Amino acid sequence: MNIKEKFGYKVKELREQKGYSIEYLANTSNVDRNYISDIEKGQRNVSIKIIEKIINALEIEFGAFFNNNNFKK
Repeated sequence: MNIKEKFGYKVKELREQKGYSIEYLANTSNVDRNYISDIEKGQRNVSIKIIEKIINALEIEFGAFFNNNNFKK
């Protein structure tokens, strides 16, 4: 699994754990829902600004998101 796929997998995993729809995450992060869908599929090269928006919307600390124990596959 490449880094884009790992990042997308983690976003989707956290989103689903919180019970958020893609639409909700898109609205809270101010990132287009199609873009988020593509991220979750590992099809986007994501900028650090978009990463920040998504992580903030998921209400998780930046460091905790990228913790090796939590960033699997």
